[in-house]
Amino acid sequence: MPPKPSNTLTEAELRIMRILWARGESLVSDLVSAMPESAPLAYTSVLTTVRILEQKGYVKHRQEGRAFLYSPTIAEHDASRSEVRHMLDRFFGSSRERLMLSLLGDGEITPDELQRLKNAIAEAEAATEEEA
Repeated sequence: MPPKPSNTLTEAELRIMRILWARGESLVSDLVSAMPESAPLAYTSVLTTVRILEQKGYVKHRQEGRAFLYSPTIAEHDASRSEVRHMLDRFFGSSRERLMLSLLGDGEITPDELQRLKNAIAEAEAATEEEA
């Protein structure tokens, strides 16, 4: 039995999605040309990856003449939230607290990042209090 397809993005899929989010509707040849020189992909690899993205629901296409133009169906912000939720569920038992403690405990947070997190927590607390 084949494995269940993943709704998360592989590295190659993410590279293509980033191009689509930046450029909008694109031909496969446009995507190939926009690939970074440090990590190029062949035309057939991009085509295969775009078709997988379409099966996953991240991309749609429309035909113009003989060519297919691909465009994202999900905003970058929504895709990143979905990926974070997946990671949160998979690695942290759906605990935001465990995720934050893991991030804070790695010793690599800068004072500026820590201040922005404190501000975000304060804003979240205020919003929660307003709802109650």
